[in-house]
Amino acid sequence: MATGEKGSESTPKDSSRHPSASARTVCEAIRDDIVSGHYVPGGRLTEDLLAKRYGVSRVPVREALRTLESEGFVRTRRHAGASVAEPSEQEALDLLEIRGLLEPLAVARAAARRTEQQLRVLRGLVRLGQVRAREGELADLPALDGWFHETLTQAAASPGLTSLLTQLRRKISWMYAVELPGRAEAAWAEHGAITDAVARHDVERARALTAAHVARWSGAHRLRTSKHPVNKKRDGI
Repeated sequence: MATGEKGSESTPKDSSRHPSASARTVCEAIRDDIVSGHYVPGGRLTEDLLAKRYGVSRVPVREALRTLESEGFVRTRRHAGASVAEPSEQEALDLLEIRGLLEPLAVARAAARRTEQQLRVLRGLVRLGQVRAREGELADLPALDGWFHETLTQAAASPGLTSLLTQLRRKISWMYAVELPGRAEAAWAEHGAITDAVARHDVERARALTAAHVARWSGAHRLRTSKHPVNKKRDGI
């Protein structure tokens, strides 16, 4: 993180563990800008410029950078300050493998624990996603996909697992682009099948369908590099 501001030592020692509401908001904003590609891997993150961009003081910016460093989005070096992390190819590949292990577990738990309200949300998202995919309205699909998977993990009623998967999906969105031209309908058909299994409390089928879904669509991911700019129009998976 950037250093040099007088009085930084007076910040409470537990501030990084208990960030203020302002710091949490700034953290979310910086994270979103990193994931969207506004800040590129290796790019410097200067406290003064970040504070000006988000309309806050340097203190919440510093707290936000500490949190993002703990999450793996930011790296700091002595005398160099903070910059966007540059994950290795192996680190990126590991994320897809971890997703393949954790997401089937979460959906299996969702099949056993989901509420009727959560099921209604899932069915509504599947219907909307299928319509958007069929009509070629791809711009809405990433957000719908995120909402669908977030609802599934919430239905697992396992806060720790939900937190891990939420952070995992953010990192995958940051590190990878997804190229699935014409395949959005198939993805949402799979979402529908998973939802049907969850609706029937069919734990093993929900697990198996999710594992197959993750394996199939992981193959469509490609690492983002300077030679492959961010693709803003992506199918939801």
